Amino acid sequence: MVAPIRIVVAKPGLDGHDRGAKVIARALRDAGHEVIYTGLHQTPEQIVETAIQEDADVVGLSVLSGAHMTLFKKLIALLDERDARDIVVIGGGIIPEADIPLLKELGVAQVFTPGATTTEIVAWVRDNVQDSSAFQG
Repeated sequence: MVAPIRIVVAKPGLDGHDRGAKVIARALRDAGHEVIYTGLHQTPEQIVETAIQEDADVVGLSVLSGAHMTLFKKLIALLDERDARDIVVIGGGIIPEADIPLLKELGVAQVFTPGATTTEIVAWVRDNVQDSSAFQG
């Protein structure tokens, strides 16, 4: 039996709107994944620490504040520092289309903008992420 994919869903920064993050977390959980929701107002340092402690396969950031470039860059730098770049980083929220290629250059695997369905997000995770236990032996 294959272990479920472990996903940390996080709301970084001062943004206080988390309904979308909770909807995504629930959809991923309903699809059989293990989901850890960090709650509001998390720092990139807190998110990375949670991802490492929880042995996450994926970190998903929900950013509505306009600080997506800074937050993703910091998160990825911290993952690099902790030798944890095997954790897949995805994101969603209010992110301009023009910034998506820049985020992907930073190392963000996928960005979901408003209008992305939960079915689309669940399918992307299923098709693009392997759980880390599959590599342990």
